[in-house]
Amino acid sequence: MTATSAASPLVTLTDVAVRFGGEAALQQISLTLLPGRIVTLIGPNGAGKSTLARVVLGIQKPDTGNVVRRPGLRIGYMPQRIKLDDSLPLTVDGFLALGMPGHARERRAALARVGVGPLHQRPVQQLSGGEMQRVLLARALLRKPDLLVLDEPAQGVDVAGQNALYGLLAEVRDEFGCGILLISHDLHLVMAATDEVICLHHHICCSGTPESVTRDPVFRDMFAGHPAANLALYTHEHDHEHTLHGEVDAEHHHDH
Repeated sequence: MTATSAASPLVTLTDVAVRFGGEAALQQISLTLLPGRIVTLIGPNGAGKSTLARVVLGIQKPDTGNVVRRPGLRIGYMPQRIKLDDSLPLTVDGFLALGMPGHARERRAALARVGVGPLHQRPVQQLSGGEMQRVLLARALLRKPDLLVLDEPAQGVDVAGQNALYGLLAEVRDEFGCGILLISHDLHLVMAATDEVICLHHHICCSGTPESVTRDPVFRDMFAGHPAANLALYTHEHDHEHTLHGEVDAEHHHDH
């Protein structure tokens, strides 16, 4: 990778809008994803987060606006969940091999990199939530991605497992230099390793760096005494605040 390509955007969205049945799922979305940068997208259920992920992935075509991807861009996608037939005998190695032909040693190396190397012959149905998430991350890494897109990667994982997973993502970013778009609906899942946090509610309500957010007195007041105060990193520069789960807080809403 040249110095120029290392600095050039992976994906750029400009004034993107997506509508379903006349309703705006996304509107006025402008966003740039860069190599080596972790961007966390937060917002309540139904805010358009997965729709935005599909736009980035190229699965969803916007109704208006522009999407520009770096030529030859490789994206690794870690879905929110994968439904597997419980009656299908499938090992972890077999699961990785599905639709991802390659050498077994590459699959073993990917599993080892995410800390689950010994599980390669374990039936996928016997994996814990945390183990399955790591297997899904290994699957995404096999694509040698320039950009990792992870949709709610900590679902079904306990807090210790969440912290370990987020630490692993930061290591992957540092090691491979890839950009990461991480999607979550819970503020307390936004980790300290995030470079940028974006709050989405069909439009981008706010965005900021962890450094700016931790100095925000509104943030401190909202999360004082809550475990999220140590992990949730986000800022507001608009006319309303959000509760822990993303809903607009009427008490802090300010009319123009």
